[in-house]
Amino acid sequence: MSLQVEKLEKNMAKLTIEASAEELDKAIESAYRKQKGKISIPGFRKGKVPRQVIERMYGKEVFYEDAVNSLIPEVYGKALDECEEEIVSSPKIEVTQIEAGKPFIFTAEVALKPEVKLGQYKGIEVEKADMTVTEEDIMKVVERERENNARNISVEDRPVKDGDMTVIDFEGFVDDVAFEGGKGENYPLTIGSGAFIPGFEEQLIGAEIGKEMEVNVTFPEDYQAEALKGKAAVFKCTVKEIKEKELPELDDEFAAEVSEFDTLAEYKESVKKNLEEQKEKEAKEKKEEAVIEAIVAGAEMDIPEAMIETQQKQMVDDFAQRISMQGISVEQYFQFTGTNYQQMVEQMKPQAEKRIKSRLVLEAVAQAENIEVTDEEFDKEMETMAEVYQMEVDKIREMLGEKEQKNIRKDLAVKKASEFVVENAKEK
Repeated sequence: MSLQVEKLEKNMAKLTIEASAEELDKAIESAYRKQKGKISIPGFRKGKVPRQVIERMYGKEVFYEDAVNSLIPEVYGKALDECEEEIVSSPKIEVTQIEAGKPFIFTAEVALKPEVKLGQYKGIEVEKADMTVTEEDIMKVVERERENNARNISVEDRPVKDGDMTVIDFEGFVDDVAFEGGKGENYPLTIGSGAFIPGFEEQLIGAEIGKEMEVNVTFPEDYQAEALKGKAAVFKCTVKEIKEKELPELDDEFAAEVSEFDTLAEYKESVKKNLEEQKEKEAKEKKEEAVIEAIVAGAEMDIPEAMIETQQKQMVDDFAQRISMQGISVEQYFQFTGTNYQQMVEQMKPQAEKRIKSRLVLEAVAQAENIEVTDEEFDKEMETMAEVYQMEVDKIREMLGEKEQKNIRKDLAVKKASEFVVENAKEK
């Protein structure tokens, strides 16, 4: 295998990679062995047709595609190991020579890691975050917990009021004619939820159980059903059930039920402490983001488009993997949201570009400050990974390999660089 690197404009490069004629023939022979069982030629048993006979009948190129698909990843991987440049994108492959008995040659157009010229990265000024926890903040959490522990009580001695959970029958008419999809029975509807078109739920306030009433509405101009857009409609409605929420009393008994504390005062103090920790964490993240954004804004770098495209696709693939763990395929997600793969890739572009720039400036800071990862820090990371994957540390090391371990050290150096710039920032 031989490699030639030609630098192009805008941090792009063309790699010309050559594999020997022997390597190509080996790949062709492998492709023949995989396919021969599927090829039938009169006079030969299936799976027993000699390669030369198949090539005479269908042409020598018959096995080229499969041979190339197996040979390129193998040879390209070797070329990456040999290449001294840092490649940061997926390759665009073009085969330039493929012929039995001759070397196999192809090119790979790739993006190279751009050089970063740092501006100011120490003493960056950022706004000081307000980490005050107010009584209102505490009560929002407490009231939310009350809502979660509320009971739904059936009501029969009063009409519907805002916030009630009702069960209704309804039928809609336009110009005195019932329309398709306008009828429902035993339909659960919370008044004020906004589940129905504007004006519908408000008119049910005051309705009594078992008494039919009319609700007059106008469908929005952007309503999904073409025939109903902008049309005035009358719904004949009957309320069949009314339920209201009964919130628990805000006392020591409530606190004991929803927490590990015996009194309301202790419970509220715990809520306050949790909110303070949450605000401190959010403030730290916000400060880190602001500092890095400022460093990026003051830096100079020319990011190749291919690098951004690779990051976009990686982010979409990561998203697909995450939702698959929840039992949803990416195809189902696209169907639910009315989007497709290419649209999602495009939506990821601003975030992908931001992620790349942040990483590049932090790598540059790590280099400028000679930030290195000690063996102790690396070992600690290995132990953490072993705990997460419930494996022995030695097994984790074996599984990762030299290249992956090198990337983990880079990630840890970037993390330390991030901590460095935040520690050296000023709050105003």
